[in-house]
Amino acid sequence: MSELITPGEVWLVGAGPGDPDLLTRKAERLIAAADIVFYDALVGPGVLDLIPPYIERVSVGKRSGRHSKTQGAIDALLVEAAQAGKRVVRLKGGDPSIFGRSTEEVTALTGNGIRVRICPGITAASAAAASAGLSLTLRGSARQLRFVTAHARAGEALDLDWAALADPTATLVFYMGRAAAPDICQHLIANGLHPATPVLIASDVSLASECLVHTRLDLLALAIDRTPGAGPALILIGEAMRAPPSTAVAGALAAVAQHG
Repeated sequence: MSELITPGEVWLVGAGPGDPDLLTRKAERLIAAADIVFYDALVGPGVLDLIPPYIERVSVGKRSGRHSKTQGAIDALLVEAAQAGKRVVRLKGGDPSIFGRSTEEVTALTGNGIRVRICPGITAASAAAASAGLSLTLRGSARQLRFVTAHARAGEALDLDWAALADPTATLVFYMGRAAAPDICQHLIANGLHPATPVLIASDVSLASECLVHTRLDLLALAIDRTPGAGPALILIGEAMRAPPSTAVAGALAAVAQHG
């Protein structure tokens, strides 16, 4: 098992959306082969339970407004562990290469002569669509899929090409979208996307506490305000997110009723 990672090597491993059953077989093998695992706040507890007790584990989780470690500090920890000859796994929620800041860590490691490799994971958008029984693309209606980070520095507006994003033939997926929901709604409608465009809001994707809310673009800010949980929310927008009529109407009306 230990030959999977050589001493002094680092693997960036995708932990998927949270459900340990959605880990790849390779990810599970890498976790078991490590000497030390550095893990994010978004790694599901069931995934962390797979780390054997004899393996050192270090939390380097970052949440908006509550960063336990700066990116520079995380880079330094990875370099230090690898230079000490440890087999290192850097466990990241979802896929390491989708808004996972993999480039910064790869650059820091390779700049110190450390070999680094990446094990992909299932991203939250795929898991959310699967849970809702939907496809991220739709023949004839959703021919593009765009992943967008909705995270901005405190006090700064989202600097996005809203005109390009307001495309009715695309499925838009906004990661970390809870706080930005009013801006997303306002800018997309202002740039021509129909107010009735279907929306799926997803939180705690793939976990027992998963919440999926079907709504429409003009009700997005209202619906997300009533979506349970304080953690990150995923916002999926586009014709491919259209739910059966009874489900969509129920979701929108429930959000309005709860708000009132």
